Amino acid sequence: MASNNPYKHLLKSVEINGKSYDYYDIAALGPKYARLPYSIRVLLESCVRNCDNFQVREQDVTNVLDWEQKQHDEAGVEIAFKPARVILQDLTGVPAVVDLAAMRHAVHLLGGDPDRINPTCPADLVIDHSVQVDHARDPDALNKNQELEFIRNKERFQFLKWGAKAFDNMTIVPPGSGIVHQVNLEYLARVVFSDKQLLFPDSLVGTDSHTTMLNGLGVVAWGVGGIEAEAVMLGQAISMLLPQVVGFKLTGELSQLATSTDLVLTITKVTYSLTVTCAK
Repeated sequence: MASNNPYKHLLKSVEINGKSYDYYDIAALGPKYARLPYSIRVLLESCVRNCDNFQVREQDVTNVLDWEQKQHDEAGVEIAFKPARVILQDLTGVPAVVDLAAMRHAVHLLGGDPDRINPTCPADLVIDHSVQVDHARDPDALNKNQELEFIRNKERFQFLKWGAKAFDNMTIVPPGSGIVHQVNLEYLARVVFSDKQLLFPDSLVGTDSHTTMLNGLGVVAWGVGGIEAEAVMLGQAISMLLPQVVGFKLTGELSQLATSTDLVLTITKVTYSLTVTCAK
């Protein structure tokens, strides 16, 4: 939360289980708020909460609030977005930890305190992309494959274990704990985030292609590249175009031969077709 936030007057308090929390009452911004899709409301809350007129400006808040008109702008309307957290898999997470370690080394050489170099935005790194299948059709295949995984990646895992202890505001989920999207959905998702006594919607950017699965929990999530994710970790806002929103009303029942994944992929296909059509 920016110390010079021009929207501090929107702060309200709520008591939950005997404890007082603060939140930004963005509904007080006026009737335009009521017409916004829920995903855009999350972007609006983030802009309001992080507004410092440096990274996130009052104009960003106005642009999101005017989403109904701005989304049709042919040139696109750019806004600044600061997500609540970052999720990394090991292919992009390991280089991020290397960069943080290099920064600490540079600060040490300059006579500073290297322990001050930490992610400013909470980051979770899930180690799940190192498994090779050497054993199959064996009741003990999982243990045998994981044993080989630790042998092959010994130095890498030792470095990450150091990183897990060295850096504040960063959690490294060890190998063998589950794939990143499962961990993100079932363990890491907050839905409502809390920072000290401030409550706000959970949102994130992630470097895994399954990051957007988290939208199914009502958590706004975007997939990004490693450089963008690392910038967010270091406190930078993401510059993005104000997104369009496609709504679906689902009726009836799925065929017994169809799965929820079939439904999601169908929605994705239709959404892509609609987006391309609108772009033309």
